Amino acid sequence: MSGADRPASVTIDDLAAPRFPAEIEPIRDAMVQMAPALVLEPAALMDAAVEETGLDDFGAMDFVPRLELICQCLRTEAGLGPGGVVAAYTQLSGLLRNRLRLEEILKVHPEILDVEVARPIVICGLPRTGTTHLHNLLSADPALRSLPYWESEEPVKPFGEDPDGRIARTTVGLEVLNTALPYFKRMHEMTPDHVHEEIGLLAMDFSSMHFETMAPMPTWRDFYRSTDQRPHYAYMRKVLQALQWLRGGDRWVLKSPQHLEQFPALLDTFPDATFVVTHRDPVAVTLSLGTMMAYLARLNHDPVDPHHIAGYWADRLETMLRTCVDTRDVLPAGQAIDVRFHEFMADDVAMVERVYGLAGQPFTPAVRAAMEAFMAEHERGRHGGVHYRFEDLGLDPAGRRRALAFYMDRFEVAVEV
Repeated sequence: MSGADRPASVTIDDLAAPRFPAEIEPIRDAMVQMAPALVLEPAALMDAAVEETGLDDFGAMDFVPRLELICQCLRTEAGLGPGGVVAAYTQLSGLLRNRLRLEEILKVHPEILDVEVARPIVICGLPRTGTTHLHNLLSADPALRSLPYWESEEPVKPFGEDPDGRIARTTVGLEVLNTALPYFKRMHEMTPDHVHEEIGLLAMDFSSMHFETMAPMPTWRDFYRSTDQRPHYAYMRKVLQALQWLRGGDRWVLKSPQHLEQFPALLDTFPDATFVVTHRDPVAVTLSLGTMMAYLARLNHDPVDPHHIAGYWADRLETMLRTCVDTRDVLPAGQAIDVRFHEFMADDVAMVERVYGLAGQPFTPAVRAAMEAFMAEHERGRHGGVHYRFEDLGLDPAGRRRALAFYMDRFEVAVEV
């Protein structure tokens, strides 16, 4: 697609007073009717998961107090509207169903726990720093195992379901999302087979920053950050073992922003990994992510306060970057590479080749061809762009620049805005 054929860039001018497409209104009306009957409490959510799956073994029950705290924060801090209540109930009960199905398959096939998760390539970086493009390129290599979105949504299919309906269910969910948020794919395109991050697998153990993406929840944030995440990374590794046993693959490519502030736990879990740490002007990242999160908020919040949401994420990104600076040297020099956004964008395939060299992964002509074919089929920006404006978010770019100078200086990051 030529530049002339792409849709024109847009300004999202309704962040604080969302306008929804007419075709989504019946769904919104249905959520208003559904929400009062949905109880955000562990017992109710667990009962629903048991009833739907016919299973009752959740494995280790230490997750229940964490789930209780998440539910409490959703009820008291999140500012959820009816759509947010339905979405939260759906997500939490879905995670519980996934947990039940995982425990069942582990009982039937205990040999899963002998599967070796060896030498993963782990991308660690803030959203909007090129992580998705890098993840996509590596995942185009048939020799690497990645996680498609449908598999992240339901890692283990319902027992006895034939044919497998997970892709169809994921497709329906994305159709609703893209109808309600027609500009979202301009910022982050998602399809059922789109390679996805493993933060949803971490969420199955109910200890993850994933829950902050549902709504700003300072109490959950503080609990999560103050808690050793090693046990929960070990749980995620167990899920990866099951997925590898179910669908094959012997070297994972992984990605999540959460990893940026969890280097010690990440290294303990995958001591033989290759770590790719991405960097971009954090002021540009704050503007882009703040806009995206404020746009997404219309699904969950009523009313929507884009200044509050963007302020939360500006603070959150700063905290993550401080932790990154403090702990970056934990990663062994021979296993880690820093990738700066401007260098990656200048020659993306050359940067991938550098990553492969560090990881000891063969970069063959066939691998290069697979990546070039992916880029030809998924041209960047083909859905059009978005104009990002600090004033829409109540952010002071000069103030953000001063606050984030410690990170810019440490990693010699180029200024963009």
